[in-house]
Amino acid sequence: MTQQIVVAALYKFVTLENYVDLREPLLQAMIDNGIKGTLLIAEEGINGTVSGSREGIDGLMAWLKNDPRMDDIDHKESYCDEQPFYRTKVKLKKEIVTLGVEGVDPNKKVGTYVDPQNWNALISDPEVLLIDTRNDYEVSIGTFEGAIDPKTTSFREFPDYIKANFDPAVHKKVAMFCTGGIRCEKASSYMLSQGFDEVYHLKGGILKYLEEVPQEETKWQGDCFVFDNRVTVRHDLSEGDYDQCHACRTPVSVEDRASEHYVAGISCPHCWDKLSEKTRRSAIDRQKQIELAKARNMPHPIGYNYKQSASEA
Repeated sequence: MTQQIVVAALYKFVTLENYVDLREPLLQAMIDNGIKGTLLIAEEGINGTVSGSREGIDGLMAWLKNDPRMDDIDHKESYCDEQPFYRTKVKLKKEIVTLGVEGVDPNKKVGTYVDPQNWNALISDPEVLLIDTRNDYEVSIGTFEGAIDPKTTSFREFPDYIKANFDPAVHKKVAMFCTGGIRCEKASSYMLSQGFDEVYHLKGGILKYLEEVPQEETKWQGDCFVFDNRVTVRHDLSEGDYDQCHACRTPVSVEDRASEHYVAGISCPHCWDKLSEKTRRSAIDRQKQIELAKARNMPHPIGYNYKQSASEA
């Protein structure tokens, strides 16, 4: 049996004054361990999702934890049968998750972490305002019961949404969540800076909740969007049935793919009448490159759909 690929989502807010100098050694550690995926590093910490063999992921985690600043780095795992990434990258960033508000620093001030086992009890409290901090396309395919969808298209929109809709004097208890825990952790720091007193966030995010909370006890509804070629995972962390439109990046369901407006790699029901001519031409050209690579039995590194290839094999 072929060994399954381990997919590890990891992050930590930690002050890394020398983050620029860390780039090359970290990239080499990924290469040495056969790791694919992207890690972001900034002065405020590290974030990313990577994949590799069991030995490779263990090797990378050991390398990271050899730095005392990373010894308790948050990471959670899932598995897939095909490599979900094609490249190995380490990128330098101003923020490891972009909020765009100066002075918000989870290393200095952060909300209360809530373990997955205690999450259901918290969000069942009628006085708790439950906010999904992810983008609209992520929320559309799955979220927690009773969660508010800010309908944001980027995390940068979150501060304006909060200012326009909520008041610290009225909303006394706020609970937030995201995919892996990083976005809601930074959001909690922002909320505290705005005067909200009781701010909670799901430790390890949705992925850790799905990993640790039995399905019969779940308050999660739908699939969870992930930032790799699996597109979504179910409650048992197996790969979902969604694909992703390469033109607009929106997750597309089985029903979406049956639409007359779905053209693989070029358009979907969510974007077919909204794409600029430049974007449409780019999508068509990219799809031609992918099909040419498939004909040569060489997977294209960008936008390659391994699900489709497997179904055609």
